[in-house]
Amino acid sequence: MSDTPANGGRRAMGPRLIALVGPFQSGKTTLLESIMARSGAISRQGTVRDGSSVGDSSAEARAHAMSVEANVATADYLGDRYTFIDCPGSIEFSNEMRDVLPLCDAAIVVCEADPRKIPALQLILRELEELGVPRLIFLNKIDAATQRVHETLGVLQPASRAPLLLRQIPIWQNGIATGFIDLALERAFVYREHAPSTIIDVPAGDLPREKEARYTMLEKLADYDDALMEELISDIEPPRDQVFDDLARELRDGHVVPMLIGSAERGNGVTRLLKALRHEAPTIAQTRARLGVAETGPAIGQSIRTVHTAHGGKLSIVRVLRGTFADGSTVLGANGGEDRIASLSRMIGSASTKVGKAEEGDTLAFGRLDHIASGETIGDAKGGKPQQISGRPPTPQPVHSLSLAIKDRKDEVKLAAAMAKLTEEDPSLVFTQDQESGEMKLSGQGEMHLRVALERLAARFGVTVESKKGGVAYRETIRHTAAHVRGRHKKQSGGHGQFGDVVIDVRPQERGAGFVFEEKVHGGSVPRQYFSSVEAGCRDACAQGPLGFPVVDVAVTLVDGSYHTVDSSDMAFRTAARIGMQEALEKCGPALLEPILAVSIAVPSEAMSRATAIVSGRRGQILGFDGRPGWEGWDVLEAQIPEAEMGGLIVDLRSATSGVGSYTSKFDHLAEVVGKHADAIVAARASEKVNGH
Repeated sequence: MSDTPANGGRRAMGPRLIALVGPFQSGKTTLLESIMARSGAISRQGTVRDGSSVGDSSAEARAHAMSVEANVATADYLGDRYTFIDCPGSIEFSNEMRDVLPLCDAAIVVCEADPRKIPALQLILRELEELGVPRLIFLNKIDAATQRVHETLGVLQPASRAPLLLRQIPIWQNGIATGFIDLALERAFVYREHAPSTIIDVPAGDLPREKEARYTMLEKLADYDDALMEELISDIEPPRDQVFDDLARELRDGHVVPMLIGSAERGNGVTRLLKALRHEAPTIAQTRARLGVAETGPAIGQSIRTVHTAHGGKLSIVRVLRGTFADGSTVLGANGGEDRIASLSRMIGSASTKVGKAEEGDTLAFGRLDHIASGETIGDAKGGKPQQISGRPPTPQPVHSLSLAIKDRKDEVKLAAAMAKLTEEDPSLVFTQDQESGEMKLSGQGEMHLRVALERLAARFGVTVESKKGGVAYRETIRHTAAHVRGRHKKQSGGHGQFGDVVIDVRPQERGAGFVFEEKVHGGSVPRQYFSSVEAGCRDACAQGPLGFPVVDVAVTLVDGSYHTVDSSDMAFRTAARIGMQEALEKCGPALLEPILAVSIAVPSEAMSRATAIVSGRRGQILGFDGRPGWEGWDVLEAQIPEAEMGGLIVDLRSATSGVGSYTSKFDHLAEVVGKHADAIVAARASEKVNGH
């Protein structure tokens, strides 16, 4: 492609923000490294294998040899500035994309010709489609390809709603791709190791293939350009400028998804990719329009990521959408928080360079915006509180939980502070303290997601915890009725004594009816003023029933009792009621209940049989399945599964679906547990009490 702009010298300038996304281990971080080397931002291309890459610079990423957070790197190329954000490919860390993608000018989707990764590719493309983010595909590892690129196109197309547009075709030599033909330029290039490709004449043997592929590309563009369609019908060769204008427009409008080829590891195809971005990627003005942000007005930006550093405090990665921000100026958040910018830095992985001003289109690290959250819009304080820019997808529901225990009690305060920072950095992590059990729970998107969180907790904040499978909120109820059960509390110890005497009837309720209290006292045997104390005493007894769990779905009727004019009190009647209720519960035949969840599981259709087997193996009841609305090749399985069987469900689902299975769940009802299973649960509870837990 010529560096002369196709639009008559009017090629828009200004910094761009480009996301690198794609399935797990498709080569995104390697492509970032190659781009940084080709643009001159780094002197030498490192590798993920030896831990020398710009991306994946955190200790956790290098330990696991995978991206576990979004990495930001800025480079200049031919006078234009680009910030690339390398997003993790694992679905467990996909929330890292959610604040980033809406603010990007375009996304490079890195993939390979692997049918097993098509469902993961579909998830990513669907996210981009829903957000309206322009996207192009970089077909990586072309040097190791074993099938023709047209065949690959057929494999990949089902993952995209928009048609894939082949921009380049490989030049084959002895079954190895040694270069490519650019169909828009009608030029051939030979790959060189870690260097720009060399232009050659289109090999004579490849001319028919090139003409056919170019005509197919132009036909797809002509679907959205009547003038081009007329030219093709009339056998008129369209001007090159017109073709490039069409390519830029159809990319921006999402009508097509251009596909370029190369090898990130060898640096092949990277120059053409950068030039495609330079000439065709939308600008900040077009991204503003997509987001509904006005052209004019006070400076405005949006935080897309939060990082807490050991020495520099909180850093907010901000995309400037309009105007400029100066170091030291005051900003106001959409939620009302106000902060003074402590520093402005341009990022290249873990390294940074201080700058004095954030210009329109820039993506920089803003220092110490302590009152600004990830995904929050900020504006120049002089312009008043900005309106929040919409577009952030909802945070996914947690699917995996661990119960945490602190090894050192003095770390309790440190843990709370550290978790506040970790959950601010990653809102898909949820830290809670269960009031009933006293358990501290950490929930997230999978086993690896939580493992990395605990590693960060230890390495960055010096807090070591033990983790185990979380407890289940078992309940108990009663099977039978107990009539006229007396509870009596009498104590005499000088001065006023304590006296309370109640007679109650206790009966089971329908499941879900809860606790009901009523009175049918005659003749004032229990004064009305003590009714609320009697109810409170009965509720006290229900906090822990005969089996050791909270009691639900019981009805209590106060039918009789007696009192003492001097010694009776609210506390005495509360105590008497608790004694009576405890005795009644023993007589009523206690029954153990477990929570049952309604679970909706989304999997590729070909994995449905494996998903049903997983549910059945967890004492689950399958209610039915149907096609996932709007998702070709996907099904949704509806089931009911005991909460006790949910541990590790997401691990099994992901194993059965090449990492893409997901589910949502909510409490549905309580169901009785019987037999050996119930005995084991009750015995475990008794053991916990003996051991002081």
